[in-house]
Amino acid sequence: MNFDRQTTLRAPVTLTGIGVHSGAPASICLKPSSANSGIVFLRQGLADRPAQLIHAKHTKVSATELCTVIGDGASASVATIEHLMSACAGLGLDNVLIEIDGPEMPIMDGSAREFVDAIQATGLATLQAGRRYLKILRPVRVENGRAFAELLPAEKGFRLDVEIDFDTAVIGRQRKVFDLEPAAYAHEISRARTFGFMRDVEQLWKAGFALGASLDNTVAIGEDKVINPEGLRYRDEFVRHKVLDAIGDLALGGYPIQGEFRSYCGGHRLNVRILEALFADRANYGIVEATPVYAAAPRAMQMAAAAPAAFAPDVH
Repeated sequence: MNFDRQTTLRAPVTLTGIGVHSGAPASICLKPSSANSGIVFLRQGLADRPAQLIHAKHTKVSATELCTVIGDGASASVATIEHLMSACAGLGLDNVLIEIDGPEMPIMDGSAREFVDAIQATGLATLQAGRRYLKILRPVRVENGRAFAELLPAEKGFRLDVEIDFDTAVIGRQRKVFDLEPAAYAHEISRARTFGFMRDVEQLWKAGFALGASLDNTVAIGEDKVINPEGLRYRDEFVRHKVLDAIGDLALGGYPIQGEFRSYCGGHRLNVRILEALFADRANYGIVEATPVYAAAPRAMQMAAAAPAAFAPDVH
């Protein structure tokens, strides 16, 4: 990303839908926020309690089974935040207040597309504060059986190298290498939908998951084919969705990342664990401010250039 200053929304925007796991109606309102405030959820609709602020940080994660949950389920939490987090990180939205009236984000169409459309329609406002980055200084790696995730130093930008390997011919082994940049994110990643297996449906229902899942918001995989009549949006939509999820989960580091992320057969659990491992040692990372890209340009040119243009298994 070429932004050298922080951003927020130009105006509020509201979206409604249902939770993919709870099946309950869900409404959110994204509102402009001040510099250095980050991404914050305002959890409303709590019985006999005032609304609670929950900062979107890895330290606030309370569950990673089939989706990412922040907050304390006993008091206030928000589930399935990864798609909106991904949209914010993918488009370079640094500061936003997200008011939500229930315990789970709306799943929309199972991707980040509708969040991206809403953010782009509203537009980004450039703030005076410089953007700060989470710079990876040393390699960090976590493993779970054959699955792994790692963060590595890089000279510039944020590259994701994600590989999945499912024991079904419908998916098989897929790999996607992607350099995070707003236009590419909107076109190549944001439309990739969450996916699940028909064979797992009854078990998920009994466990209280996927109660709102349907062919409108999930790519359903049968024994030997995709059940959705429209088929896939991309030939490799499955791994692209894993990239989408990784971008959203890693945004819980609190800053845009300068480095490279690699994973094999990963998911929400490993995405959060790699952040925990990164922050466990201060020598692993640095918080650096962006070098102004347009420092020598006239003010008018600076303003123009800065204008805005799940439920798959975690380990398999």
